[in-house]
Amino acid sequence: MKNNNRSKVRIQADLLMLLAAIIWGGGFVAQRFASQYLNLFAFNGIRFIMAGLILLPLGLRYMGKFDRHLLWILPGGVLLFGGSALQQAGVATTSAGSAGFITGVYVVLVPLFLATFWRAKIPLINWLAALAALGGTYLLSTGGKSIQPSSGDWLELAGAVVWAFHVIVVGLAVHKVNLFAFSVGQFLLCGILNLLLCQFISPITWSAILPALPEVLYGGILSVAVGFTLQAVGQSNAPTKDAVLILSLESVFAAIFGALILFEHMNWIQIIGCAIIMTAIIGAQIISVRKESQVQGVN
Repeated sequence: MKNNNRSKVRIQADLLMLLAAIIWGGGFVAQRFASQYLNLFAFNGIRFIMAGLILLPLGLRYMGKFDRHLLWILPGGVLLFGGSALQQAGVATTSAGSAGFITGVYVVLVPLFLATFWRAKIPLINWLAALAALGGTYLLSTGGKSIQPSSGDWLELAGAVVWAFHVIVVGLAVHKVNLFAFSVGQFLLCGILNLLLCQFISPITWSAILPALPEVLYGGILSVAVGFTLQAVGQSNAPTKDAVLILSLESVFAAIFGALILFEHMNWIQIIGCAIIMTAIIGAQIISVRKESQVQGVN
């Protein structure tokens, strides 16, 4: 009976993470639409402030007393600002599908940065996966039509680098501060930084917000607030290998929604590039998880 209950909880958790992946995939389409009316700082500022305020009651509930560990919010918020800014700048000039797949490259970059800057021991498979993912990104970006990747894809790849560092910081921070408190803090900090820059570059106007209001609401309520909550709840009740496989489907859903809603399409070289990226991401993670399980079994 206990095994049945655990299986049921795991299935429910997997479904929650699948829903998060679907929501995030659709988020790239929302970002494409919003870029026609709002500059990247306006869009990100509004949606992150919105998400932070929505989750604020949870953050305050779990924050506990104020201490120095909450300072982890600062690097988290700054990196979130950088990653989301590069992603939004890139998605304005590339397809939703390309943005989704290239952003997903951060998964294979994380262990490389841990090895380079934190002297972590990383298996050879992770280095090979990173090279394969970058090769797939090149095929996806050029599509066999040019040698030089598009500017939007370069921005997305730069964003993937920042997202990788953000994941590392989050991994370090959650051991010191509650996940919900940390997330609310970084959302609000990211939103404030965006809105401050927006005032200097191009102040927000209602005439710009109204045409993009559905996309702004999607980005703030669904992509950030709901998506994050689904991920957090799902990962707390499912093994890491489930999370890696399911959440990586965000890229696939971005391409699907891009094709259905924005009528985007990829040629066969770009499809091969996508396949290489997904294989590198999923393959490296599965092998890493299996090796960790074997080590734990031996111990």
